[in-house]
Amino acid sequence: MTTQRHITRRVRGMDTSDGAGVKLKRVIGQPALDMLDPFLLLDEFRSDQAGDYIEGFPEHPHRGFETVTYMLAGRMQHGDNHGNRGDLGPGSVQWMTAGRGILHSEMPQQEEGLMWGFQLWVNLPAADKMVEPRYQDIPPAAIPVVHPAEGVTVRVVAGELAGAKGPVSGISTEPVYLDIALDAGAHFDLALPEGHSAFAYVFDGESATVAGESLARSELAVLSKGDSVSFAAAQPARVLLVAGRPLAEPVARYGPFVMNTPAQIHEAIADFRAGKF
Repeated sequence: MTTQRHITRRVRGMDTSDGAGVKLKRVIGQPALDMLDPFLLLDEFRSDQAGDYIEGFPEHPHRGFETVTYMLAGRMQHGDNHGNRGDLGPGSVQWMTAGRGILHSEMPQQEEGLMWGFQLWVNLPAADKMVEPRYQDIPPAAIPVVHPAEGVTVRVVAGELAGAKGPVSGISTEPVYLDIALDAGAHFDLALPEGHSAFAYVFDGESATVAGESLARSELAVLSKGDSVSFAAAQPARVLLVAGRPLAEPVARYGPFVMNTPAQIHEAIADFRAGKF
């Protein structure tokens, strides 16, 4: 017997900017929804005006969590102080585990056209906060595409669906990360780990029906516990569905550092200033 999830909270994206002035919508990590354990931040960036994104995200530090970049349109180049470089194009994903510390940049590789995608921050458990940094750079062709119901197309970035397993691996929060495209009139039920925190965010089309309720474009639904959630659409829509195992640990947060205690934050700042990242 399944337990259907329902919507417990709705949050709309808040217009803001980050990096060197990149305009974006902040959905998680704002006053209306500070975090949803283990998720610390969700930003959607979308603009075809170069002035909104051209300065990008110059070098900046991270410690104690993971950043997930999912590109829908446009091209970004990432680099770090350990000599890693790579390009993120349409449909690609980068899951970066910052761990003990890294200096990282993400800069546009275009001077015009649409730049569209997401950045998600995922907390690390205390036991993993000081691991060595690592990347999972995933090209579009490595992400399986499945059709779990008529009129439903899902890109499986992390987790499993319809016999396909997402390419992201070795993440302690056991994430599910799905890009769900619904044709007009489509509907299906999605199984989820019962104890995972989960949210759905409509990012294309006017609206979608999530857990039996209409959810508008740029609106996020926090979902209750349960092992199943329903999706439907009267008109074509795309929904981001993300779930992860909550850590239930203390969170001490200061900008790009996320640890468990204020003392660890002070240590992170001191290490950064001392050039130890």
